Amino acid sequence: MGDPVVNQNVSAVEGENVRAFDLNNLSPAFLDDPFPTYHLLRRLDPVHRNPDNSYFLTRYDDVAAIYRDPRFSSDKQAAFKPKFGDGALFGHHTTSLVFRDPPDHTRLRKLIAPAFMPRPLAALAPKIDSVVDQLLDHAEEMGEMDLITDLAGALPIEVVGDMLGVPLEDRGPLRGWSLAILGALEPNISPETLAIGNRAVEEFTEYLRSLIAHRRQHPNDDPSDILGDLIAALDGDDKISEYELLQNCIFLLNAGHETTTNLVGNGIACLLENPGEMQRLREEPTLIKTAVEEFLRFESSNQIGNRVTLDTATIGDVEIPLGTQVALSIGGANRDPAQFPDPDRLDIGRTPNRHLAFAGGIHACAGMTLARMEGQSAINRLLARFPNLRRDGDFVRGGRARFRGYASFPVAL
Repeated sequence: MGDPVVNQNVSAVEGENVRAFDLNNLSPAFLDDPFPTYHLLRRLDPVHRNPDNSYFLTRYDDVAAIYRDPRFSSDKQAAFKPKFGDGALFGHHTTSLVFRDPPDHTRLRKLIAPAFMPRPLAALAPKIDSVVDQLLDHAEEMGEMDLITDLAGALPIEVVGDMLGVPLEDRGPLRGWSLAILGALEPNISPETLAIGNRAVEEFTEYLRSLIAHRRQHPNDDPSDILGDLIAALDGDDKISEYELLQNCIFLLNAGHETTTNLVGNGIACLLENPGEMQRLREEPTLIKTAVEEFLRFESSNQIGNRVTLDTATIGDVEIPLGTQVALSIGGANRDPAQFPDPDRLDIGRTPNRHLAFAGGIHACAGMTLARMEGQSAINRLLARFPNLRRDGDFVRGGRARFRGYASFPVAL
């Protein structure tokens, strides 16, 4: 195949930027605002080959189709072995539900899914509102807050901590462990990031061993108790090993933490940058459901997914060989004008809004309903409580390509 930018109305700078794009060597400018690059790639080279011969896809239709195509595997053993070696991160990520194919994926998801069914989630709704109110009470006492530390990051830790039965006094390290483990999923990581991630998995695993031993002796009948269901499965017909149990408990905390933290942080930041939409939501709080969907589309918490080809596949006019790593630009797909009119405009009433923030197919996020519940509660209650909410100083972005959010976002109340 020839150069993808030949015979198009392309400036020399645009052509060079497309050719030079490398998912494993991203600039700070890209991490700050990747959307112009996504648009450029989608227009000129939507099936972009990276220097390492992996591919990066930015069209909505391509990404949506691959999520449902069994020729594209989620198994990451081959990809993660050279990256993680034999360390704890390799064991964790290759055991997690999200990086497994059927039949293991089917078996593990069957065990986890009941906690996210309507009955246990309905039981969680008052708890979510209560946690949000407690966090906002504390912020009001202080007169200021960091949107991430004091609300967006704290809420899912408390909710998933309850679902796993983690005592309140033990929750301090959870956010740090989660950030360290997920930070190692970035396309290119330092030896220090690798070491910190391995240590986080080891410490988290050892903590869970002791928690599970205690819970086996002291079970409860909480309908939202994921850990109890998984412990019961150790001796059930759908066998789960102790190691699988441990690593998928870590996965549940990480997935629930990252998605909700970024959803709430990104959502409020979007509203502060679009005061007309903020006022619209204040006046019509029932728009919160479509607003949350728009935040998920506009600033997707998870920006990049990955698959590997199990057979030769053709995407557009590009033939991709067996065994090729394929990165899916969720953030790019969710700004594709072929699917979303005026995609760079925030519209909290946008319908339809078939975004891909929660992936799709058999790997669609099991906890998507819970994340939506948390986002709706936190954002609406924050706006209702503080009519003068405003940014108060400089924010700090998370500095990651795969997960888009903020490390800090100070606000005045």
